[in-house]
Amino acid sequence: MISLRQLAWLSALIVPVSVAQTLTVYTYDSFVSEWGPGPQLETLFEAQCDCDLNFVGSADGVAMLNRLRLEGKKTQADVLLGLDNLILEQAKREQLVQPHGVDTSAVSAHLEWTDAEFVPFDYGYFAWVYDTTRITTPATSFESLIASDARIIYQDPRTSTPGFGLMVWINQLYPDSANHIWKGLAPLTETVSQGWWEGYSLFLNGGADYVLSYTTSPAYHILAESDQRYAAAPFSAGHIAQIEVAAISAQSQQPALASQFLSFLISPEAQAVIPTTNWMLPVIDGVALDPAFDGAAPERTLTVDPLQVLNEKTNWIRAWRSAVAQ
Repeated sequence: MISLRQLAWLSALIVPVSVAQTLTVYTYDSFVSEWGPGPQLETLFEAQCDCDLNFVGSADGVAMLNRLRLEGKKTQADVLLGLDNLILEQAKREQLVQPHGVDTSAVSAHLEWTDAEFVPFDYGYFAWVYDTTRITTPATSFESLIASDARIIYQDPRTSTPGFGLMVWINQLYPDSANHIWKGLAPLTETVSQGWWEGYSLFLNGGADYVLSYTTSPAYHILAESDQRYAAAPFSAGHIAQIEVAAISAQSQQPALASQFLSFLISPEAQAVIPTTNWMLPVIDGVALDPAFDGAAPERTLTVDPLQVLNEKTNWIRAWRSAVAQ
């Protein structure tokens, strides 16, 4: 029989074990791939949060949003990472996010960011990327692209944020004649991929002359592959920006930890990881960039109203489907 003294001694040996919180972050597959920013950011954040950062990947930002809708109140997501400025109003309207409480004063002034639910973590500009060994005179407008008879690949606007961005870009430039542009692009289109990586891979394998991507894409080939063949076609009428954002899920039971992660995303140490892993531009000033990124900022940019995008989305998709089906 154990005496009271022995019982007290055994009790003293029992040390409470603290269980680290798990922060579940929904994002897109390339973000959490071995070459993406996810692994490095996970190591950095876990070193300061005493938590387990759990990334859950989807094909694309649009796919992630669709997943969140389907899961509803049963979702395990604490953070949504990878939506963008063109679809964030949709997430707000559907009450999928909650206020973040993050001080975003460090965000570069030219982004003019004041949103209470979303925090930006990188940005870039949509562009048609081409191989300079195959295209010597790049298109400078959608009209000249159509006239060139080049083969193109872009992403489905219903399943891909770049594809959605292309749809917004065209409607921004041609509010009264977008259907004409879609019809002109239709015979040039080799394929409409579900996601960015699928389409870009086909392009790299010779599947088309142009692929919808970003002005920052050539920097990847220069720095990661020492290959200077690829360039982004500069459109004289302007390019639109994709600002990628993160938010706290409306269903998260640990908003304080989620808010800490969002603050971390715009810290100098996290932002330093973004350019050469996610191949986008940092959202804070003072991050050193390789000269390979020098051409990433277009001479002319276009302003987009997210509320207009939300209100016109259904009509724009219907017009696109009608044009490409003919």
